[in-house]
Amino acid sequence: MAETKEENTTHKIGIYLWIWGLLFVLSFFSYMVDWYNFQGLLRWSLILFFMFLKAGLIMAFFMHLFWERYALVNVLLWPMTAIACFVGLMMAEGKYTVFSRLFYFFVGGA
Repeated sequence: MAETKEENTTHKIGIYLWIWGLLFVLSFFSYMVDWYNFQGLLRWSLILFFMFLKAGLIMAFFMHLFWERYALVNVLLWPMTAIACFVGLMMAEGKYTVFSRLFYFFVGGA
């Protein structure tokens, strides 16, 4: 019985090497975003997308959360969802700020 439990808790090194390689590929793609001079919303969307993917892979495999489903949901899904919501709120506030500044610049405050 102890041998089966030990087999379930040990992981082969191959999975870690594949994840390491995938992290290098994702880092290459994030550098390519800068190399090709993407600008505006596309640039920041790609940067955040690659950042979330890399952070998720690191937490899931190197912190061993992939094998613990409940911990993966609580540690990975909820904070990333909150960050995505905050980014959306900041974008909306930024657009409102630009709109109000341009409005008062052209119309003027009476």
